[in-house]
Amino acid sequence: MPACATGEEAYSLAIIFKETMDSLQPPGTHRLQIFATNIDPDAIARARAGIYSSNIAADVSPERLERFFVETENGYQVAKTIREMVIFAPQNCIMDPPFTKLDILSCRNLLTYLSHELQQKLLPLFHYCLNPGGCLFLGNSESIGSFTHLFQPLDVKARLFRRVEAVINAESIDFPSNSNLGRETAKSPGFKGIINGNLQQLAEKLILERFSPPAVITNNKGDIVFINGRTGKFLEPAAGKANWSIFAMAREGLRHELAGAFQKAARNNQPVTVKNLVMGKGSEDQPVDISVIPIFEPDALAGLFLLSFTEAPALPAPTESKSAGSENTSSARFAELEKELERLRAELQYSRGEMQTSQEKLKSANEELQSTNEELTISKEEMQSLNEELQTINQELQAKVDELSLTSNDMKNLLDSTDIAILFLDQNLNVRRFTPQVTKIFKLIPGDAGRPITDVKMDLDYPGFIDDIHEVLRTLDFRESQITTRDGQWFLIRIMPYRTIDNVIDGVVMTCSDITVSKQLENKLRSDAQIK
Repeated sequence: MPACATGEEAYSLAIIFKETMDSLQPPGTHRLQIFATNIDPDAIARARAGIYSSNIAADVSPERLERFFVETENGYQVAKTIREMVIFAPQNCIMDPPFTKLDILSCRNLLTYLSHELQQKLLPLFHYCLNPGGCLFLGNSESIGSFTHLFQPLDVKARLFRRVEAVINAESIDFPSNSNLGRETAKSPGFKGIINGNLQQLAEKLILERFSPPAVITNNKGDIVFINGRTGKFLEPAAGKANWSIFAMAREGLRHELAGAFQKAARNNQPVTVKNLVMGKGSEDQPVDISVIPIFEPDALAGLFLLSFTEAPALPAPTESKSAGSENTSSARFAELEKELERLRAELQYSRGEMQTSQEKLKSANEELQSTNEELTISKEEMQSLNEELQTINQELQAKVDELSLTSNDMKNLLDSTDIAILFLDQNLNVRRFTPQVTKIFKLIPGDAGRPITDVKMDLDYPGFIDDIHEVLRTLDFRESQITTRDGQWFLIRIMPYRTIDNVIDGVVMTCSDITVSKQLENKLRSDAQIK
């Protein structure tokens, strides 16, 4: 568990695992070990103590407080059985070697504080650290990005992923502080690459032009890419797996100051020199001056760093003589050391202030990102709700369409089955609809829908046909007339207003009933009456 802060999350996982194991009681012997790391030694010390304020009672249930905590004067201390399940260690997961053969790797809310380049470096490294089938647990606002071939989601909402077996070239994994000597491992921004045959020539030329002491060239991560001269007095290989990091190889007494100087030079792009460092050899202490210089030219070496080691004049050994001159020298040296210590304290305070400011900015950015993520989640839920409403409306509309289609079919069958000629006209006297019987009176075809009735020929001897239609539209009273055709047939013509459901007049309806038989019978009766 990298970036474990002061251990709250590590202990919480240990408690959960303990409760789960006690509940399931799996057969056999099982041992749980949690490795929790942090770059801050003070935070590690607090985590190891496991003492927290009494305010945790607001977040921890009374049952767990009683079972897994011991009440002290300063609050609560995690029980020894839980503390023994967690091992805390200082580690920089970017620069120090990783823990391997892990079943679960919990790295929550760390990636959001790192650049995209570092995230691209750490995720393959996490894959390398996990056992086959192991799980990776990330924070709410973190993801595996483009590494879907290395991890598959188990619970996307919980940000829980399972390691996928994938063939990865070991050289593609940027192991912390694990560069090979003589390889082109310098991956710092602006480094343009070096042709193998020119590396030694260019490096030696630059060193001989500026320095004569032992020196090394590193990339921006501190990995050594070239060594010049006898550096064994200042550097020694670290025990264990081959590690060419300058910070791991620096001898005791140089390591801390060298790391600080390197970071300052990288941050300001300015040379930094630290003087009178003592490597700690007992009575033969030898002061050393270290210079860290960013390289800008030649272009082939741009982006690298040149570190040189120069032996400074030996400090005057203390004597038993208490002469005035010796006292003055000691006082002057003591004052110089005090000034140097004050300078280092000020620089450390400034660095801490910058780090705190950066952390606050990153925290603010992370909160904004989480807020945006929550807003997107809310928007997604609103869109889903709106989609459900649209689906409901669509279903209702489909039901209305089906009902209208059924009604239209009923109306069509009704009109087709009746023996009455019916003609529907709109406000502009355009043909809207008609029954098949109308074609016996008006020369209409199905394609005449929308055509003005005045353009259609008819067999009726009805000169006042259009005038009667206008009169009906004006008075809203129906008109009824008996009209003959050119071939001697008689029709009862009835013209009525066309009313919508909303009682709006939207044209006229004309019905034509064949009364030829009635008229012929009427004429015959009249003729018979006249004969008598």
